[in-house]
Order: sequence, then C-alpha cells, then structure tokens
Amino acid sequence: MLIAKNSSKKGNIYQMKKLAILTAITLILSSCTKDDYIPITSSLDDQLLVALDNASNGEGATFFVLPESDDYTSIPQDPLNPITKEKVALGKLLMHETATGGSPKIPEMKATYSCASCHQAAAGFSAGLRQGIGECGVGFGVRGEERIVNSTVNRDSVDIQPLRSPTILNVAYQDVMLWNGQFGGTGTNAGTEASWTNIQENFLGFQGVEVQAIKGQKVHRLLIDEDFVNTFGYKGLFDAAFPDVAENERYTKDNAALAIAAYERTLLANKSPWQEWLKGDTNALTDTEKKGAIAFFGNGKCYECHTGPALNDKGFHSFGMGDFDNVSGALLLYDVNIENVKRGRGNFTNDPADNYKFKTPTLYNIVDNGFYGHGGTFTSIKDVIAYKNNGVPQNTEVPEENLASQFGTINLTELEIDNMTSFITNSLRDPELNRYVPESINSGNCFPNNDDASRLDLGCD
Repeated sequence: MLIAKNSSKKGNIYQMKKLAILTAITLILSSCTKDDYIPITSSLDDQLLVALDNASNGEGATFFVLPESDDYTSIPQDPLNPITKEKVALGKLLMHETATGGSPKIPEMKATYSCASCHQAAAGFSAGLRQGIGECGVGFGVRGEERIVNSTVNRDSVDIQPLRSPTILNVAYQDVMLWNGQFGGTGTNAGTEASWTNIQENFLGFQGVEVQAIKGQKVHRLLIDEDFVNTFGYKGLFDAAFPDVAENERYTKDNAALAIAAYERTLLANKSPWQEWLKGDTNALTDTEKKGAIAFFGNGKCYECHTGPALNDKGFHSFGMGDFDNVSGALLLYDVNIENVKRGRGNFTNDPADNYKFKTPTLYNIVDNGFYGHGGTFTSIKDVIAYKNNGVPQNTEVPEENLASQFGTINLTELEIDNMTSFITNSLRDPELNRYVPESINSGNCFPNNDDASRLDLGCD
C-alpha cells in the first residue's frame, strides 16, 4: 500500500509538472499574437540603447523620436503662428503652386516655377541639384536632377542658389533658416539685431521658418496677393486658415507665408526605419545599420552636432568644406560676392569666430539629394564621413581654431565608416515623403515646375 501511494503521488507530481510546462508553452505561443508583444533584443540593440542614453544625458531613445505629422501640439512651432489643419492644407497647395511664380524678370517665365522647384519630395525636399534653380530653370528629370538653366536668357535673370538648397524636412526643429542662419528674429538670433539691416522681416518677431517664407516670396519672384487668391480659387482656403484676420487684411503674402511655414513644420521623416526602431521595432534595422548607429552615437561623435529628433542642433560648425568657387561645373551668380558667402555665419554676425561656420543640417533623407556639404562638394555619404575622419580641409582659408573639434579626431575604422554609411543611407531615409505632396493644385498647372521641358518630364502633357 505504501508503494502504491508513493507511485500515485509521483504520478500526480509528474502530471502537475507536465501541465505547468504545457501552460507555459501555451502562454508563450499565444503572447506572440498579441499587439503588446515585445521582440527579444539582440546585444546590438542593447549596445545601441546604451549609446543613446549616453548621447542624450539619460533620456534614451524617446529623446530622438519625431512626432506624428498631425500631432500639432507635439511639433515645435512659432507662438506667433500656431499650426492648424486649415493652415497646413493651404500651405501644402501654395508650396507647390506654380501660379505663385508671378513676378518673373522674364514675362515668358511666369507661372513656371514654385517654392517646390528647389524643395521637392523626390529629392528629400531639397533640389536634387548642386544649385537649386527657380525662374529660368528648364526640365526636371526624376528628382530634379536634370533641371538646367535656360541657355537663351541672360545670366542676371536666372534665380539660382549660391549654396546647395537646404532641405525643409524637419525644419520644425530649427529656429533660424539658411546655411548662415540669418532668417529668424528670436532664439538663436537674439543679440544679432545689428545685422538685420537687410532683413527687416526679422523685426516682425517670427522664427526662421516663417521669416524665410515671407522673405523668400520677394527673393524668388513669387506673387501671392488678392488677385492671385481670387483668380485661382484660394479664397475659401484663406478664409478657413485665417478666420480671425480682418477680411481686408486676409489675402496677403504674409498670411500665405504663415500657411506655408505651418505646412513645412509638419514635414517630418517619422516613417524612416530609424524612427520605427526607436519606437520599438528592433527588426527595422539590419545588423550593419545598428553597428553604424552605434558608431554614430559613439566613436564617431556625430551626435555632438546631429542630435535630438531631427538629428541637428541649432549650432554652426566648420569642417573646412569647399564652396562653389572650387567646384567644377558650378554656375556662380553675377551679383553675389562668393567671398562673403564662404564666410558662412560670420558674414551675418561679423564675428571672426563665426567665419566659415555653417548650420548643422538634418541627416534624414539626405541621400535623396545626391550632393553633400553646403557647397555640394561631395557626391557620396561615405566620402563625407571619410573626409571628417581624415581631417584635411578642402578650404585652406579656414583658421584652425575655427574648425570643429570633431574634425580629424574621431579615428573611425574602415568598417565603422561603412557601417555608418549604411545607417545614414538606409535607416534615416523615410520612403513615403509623397504623402506630403498634393494630388493637384488649384491652378491645374503642372508642379513643382511648369516649363515645357518639366511638363514633359513630369508627364503633364
């Protein structure tokens, strides 16, 4: 009887253990189908999380997350220009509307260009060229790379940029605009009022995104006024966007600029693989890309300038990169003093310590443009990383004391350079930027360009 009782007891224990194991397996398998399933991280993910903690003073991955584009309360904005759905809808159209090209130097060029001529989605909201071309540009290609200057016009009629057109992607995280940061009347530009003689718009008190949208209409020969609003059916959109503005003051270039700026602030690369990884999808990056991110936020010291959600600080740095005067094939402007342009921030502040320093760009979708550095002197991301690693300046005029401390001091291996190239090229590229582009514009014109060659390239004919 004793043996029988012991056998029965052992059998019960075995059955209980078996049931426990089966229950555990069932729970594990069923958890895989639940929405709150958290993938098992690898050692690379753990290393990267540690690197992000160090690079963000302990805030971790969330410090680098971009908000959703319709989460207006989480998007940095100008207090004088709150983002609204109605402003964004208007700005989205005006940004791409070629009918805004209403003040050309050459009458035949009227309504052939827009803001998006130099800031279009296919090129990561840049130009796709070393120098962006507005009026007197011809053609488009696939991402703007085949746009050229109309050879039949005088050079002084061409609206062409003296530096590579900066992207407007992630500009919500900047408070000043242009490579030298001269647009913007608050924050970073506080104390620079003596340099605003030719930028009276800064005295309006807006941040750089808004100032650029106001100033840019004159510089780039755009025309948005009441006649434009009525002619092309924008009255209702202005009414919805600015209901609190008196009607006799509503249909103006300044309000158009505020709508364009509100739209620009929603242009966020929040669907890039890197953003998906930050939000918990550890499969969003390859192992090579994760190693590149570890180098980026570690030995490469890139995070010291490329930080925060947009991977750009609000600072200005010199890496001795070349300018257009030493770039083969560049078209210099007849009325631009290239020596002043080369001085960067210093040409605006008149502080010698700022000479040859340029604003830190965001790195998201930078691969879509094809030219790198403020002068477009590089044609591959890998070359830029290797250049910063080697520390031999292209521009020998830059005083050594003005060069960034990271220049030539990061000591990356060839493998780290390759890995980092993969991270910037692939992980930081949002593949769905076309979601920010309208299906059509009110004028019915082709966009972002409306010249004959562009119409052919874009399939508008």
